[in-house]
Amino acid sequence: MYWMKNQSRQENVIYLAVWGILFLAPLLSYYVRTANDATISFDWTEIMMVWQHFSLYLLLFVIHNFLLAPLLIHQHKRLLYFSAVAVIVVGFATWQFTHHPRRFHDRKPPMEMRGDHPMMDEEHRPPQFGGSDDMPPKPHEGRHDFKPHKQQRHVMMGEREIAAVIVLVLMFAANLGIKNYIRTRSDHKRLLALEKENLEQQLEYLKYQINPHFFMNTLNNIHALVDIDPEKAKDTILELSKMMRFVLYEGDKKGVPLSREFDFIRNYITLMKLRYTDKVSIVIDLPAEVPDKQIPPLMLITFIENAFKHGISYQHESFIDVRVTLSDPSAPASRLSFTCRNSKADKPNEEKGGVGLKNVKQRLNLLYDNNYTLNIKDETAVYNVELTIPLT
Repeated sequence: MYWMKNQSRQENVIYLAVWGILFLAPLLSYYVRTANDATISFDWTEIMMVWQHFSLYLLLFVIHNFLLAPLLIHQHKRLLYFSAVAVIVVGFATWQFTHHPRRFHDRKPPMEMRGDHPMMDEEHRPPQFGGSDDMPPKPHEGRHDFKPHKQQRHVMMGEREIAAVIVLVLMFAANLGIKNYIRTRSDHKRLLALEKENLEQQLEYLKYQINPHFFMNTLNNIHALVDIDPEKAKDTILELSKMMRFVLYEGDKKGVPLSREFDFIRNYITLMKLRYTDKVSIVIDLPAEVPDKQIPPLMLITFIENAFKHGISYQHESFIDVRVTLSDPSAPASRLSFTCRNSKADKPNEEKGGVGLKNVKQRLNLLYDNNYTLNIKDETAVYNVELTIPLT
């Protein structure tokens, strides 16, 4: 409903502007003429005649704009629309024909058909009444039996009337063009708004897909530490609360500071280390000095979670190597390079509920379009992820 009202408002502004200019044109023309020629006096009669002529076009425009054009634009009733327009055009042409006829001059009969023969000599001139011979001429004697030629009036549609019909048709076409243009632009804006809304909904869904099993396993580890190492259990609860606070209060933002995202990664890895023995080598290398840049929340953690879920073996030595580098941190167009390498377990953990690589790629496409690079190498013993994204 809002889009329809906005579209109608834009149309009305355009139409008011155009018709306002048309009705002001005669006044401006008179003003220019009187300014250049002092002998010309202002005459409202001529102005009113022009306005009367414009009023007919305005009436037909209102009928077309509010009654006929919607039949074609909104209801797609082409036959009904073109039939109604044809009736209006024919009626307008007929009105122009009857009120502004073009007449030829009355035609006179040829000279030989007239009653007087100026070139006829006296010998052949018929006698006149009142002369010596006072008898009227007999039929067929001395002159033709002339019957007065009936005057004929030929009426045709002139250039003025044809031009008026053409102007009417062009006015209807312009009305349709403006309606189609405004509707197309309005539909485009509505489509962009829907796409943006859908994008935001997808992002909201994707960024909250951190593996719920992570929180469950962390709570189980804390429960086990309560009896073994109460102080360490307290520290673990504190780390977990920091992560939950980040997810709840920062996860709904479009961008978070790099420092906050890096802290979240450190907390995550610290808690995950509680689950594994020394056979698992976990290396994390994050920049110590972080510029004042932002990154979409919970973007990098999905790859790290995937590494823990599928790359850790309890029987063999395993490793996870996470590194982040920044190119030109102070430059406006700086970029972040993220790598995550991990060993591949013989029987990877098949936990469900985490973010799959398909969803990660979808989020990257929604956020960066083609302005990112993601290379994934699934080798025999090593799984390697390389991601480069711009920073804002």
